[in-house]
Amino acid sequence: MIENRPILAVLTHLVLILGVVIVVFPVYLAFVASTHGGGDFLRGLVPLLPGPNLFANYEFMLTEGLTTAGAPPLWIMLLNSLIIALVIATGKIFISILSAYAIVFFKFPFRMLAFWVIFITLMLPVEVRIMPTFKVVADLGLLNSYAGLTIPLIASATATFLFRQFFLTVPDELMEAARVDGAGPMKFFRDILLPLSRTNIAALFVILFIYGWVQYLWPLLVTTDSRYYTIVMGIKRLAATADAEPQWHLVMTAVMLAMLPPVLVVILMQRLFVKGLVETEK
Repeated sequence: MIENRPILAVLTHLVLILGVVIVVFPVYLAFVASTHGGGDFLRGLVPLLPGPNLFANYEFMLTEGLTTAGAPPLWIMLLNSLIIALVIATGKIFISILSAYAIVFFKFPFRMLAFWVIFITLMLPVEVRIMPTFKVVADLGLLNSYAGLTIPLIASATATFLFRQFFLTVPDELMEAARVDGAGPMKFFRDILLPLSRTNIAALFVILFIYGWVQYLWPLLVTTDSRYYTIVMGIKRLAATADAEPQWHLVMTAVMLAMLPPVLVVILMQRLFVKGLVETEK
């Protein structure tokens, strides 16, 4: 039995508030910096109150961008990052759920070997196999294309493993009942397994969307055309330019805009995301 002690409750809330302040304060400083002009940072100090250039800075970065950094307007890079993140997230989920379905519900030779081969690829991320992957993409003529940016990142052993573990909890009686009702493999998958996997799909989508959104090394290698730059690449270019010309207010504007899509995805899918993590419906 847990005792109700007011002092412990106050201490717990103080620790939580301190943790929130530590996490939120840098974000607040970035937002404040994005509302000021470049001259406000010449002293090396960041103001603590918002400035008057909020709309001017955001409009300038979205429509024009910092051309001296060699990057296009921010809306182009945001769109590229959104396309890449959506393709990677949906592609990983689509391939992984089909792979797990085949491994669990179809009896074919060496199916466990196939699963372990997929699982072993966890030890070979893109950073480890980056040179041969780059050569394959270059030989196929996929440089400076959305296909080259996304296809090498679509396969996911983690998602396959998680779907497999969930499918193993599905009762055999459910599959037998569907078979008696005349449901074929795809109908069983579409009408029964997909609805049951809704929370898992939502949780994985949030994680994989953020994974695709923050990609930097691979897009940096396969893109030389500014039309395919991602927002993370753009921020790096802006920050490098800021070393010579102190325009940190524009860098922080790009940072705040880059934060919005992942934050919106987490907020909109929070309920399903939490359910998928704590497995309340399994």
